[in-house]
Amino acid sequence: MYNSAYITCAVKLPSARDWSSKMKITRFCTNEHGESQFSEIDLPIEYRREDLDGNLILLSKAFNSPRVRFVELPEGYDQGWHNAPKRQFVIILSGVVEVRTSDNQIRQWGAGDVVLADDVSGKGHQTRAIDGSVHMVYVPLPADFSLEYWSTMDN
Repeated sequence: MYNSAYITCAVKLPSARDWSSKMKITRFCTNEHGESQFSEIDLPIEYRREDLDGNLILLSKAFNSPRVRFVELPEGYDQGWHNAPKRQFVIILSGVVEVRTSDNQIRQWGAGDVVLADDVSGKGHQTRAIDGSVHMVYVPLPADFSLEYWSTMDN
């Protein structure tokens, strides 16, 4: 079941020793006081697969998404306080998006960044497109998605 506990993370490149890696994902979610705030997730990239040329590819645990969408926030987009419509990963393809949480922290992300929008209740957050339009992909999480399971390494 969904648990709003915070998970800390850091980016780490694969080492020759353990052939595993971690990917940094920023999460914004609602705390026990109804305020939105940022936290970091340490996503293990630990499953190994070789491609046809023998190159090693590292993968995370998989999950099924019920409805993936491509999104454009037009230049000048400035949305007031709102909640994420559902728990979802947001992958920024181009442009810069800015989010302000209700604890007054502001962060920006650009092409290649992944964010977990997880504040489906409480005061919510504000969203702005910075310096032009933003292209993104929304990847909603299934109802039974467990962040704790998905973001822990198997032993």
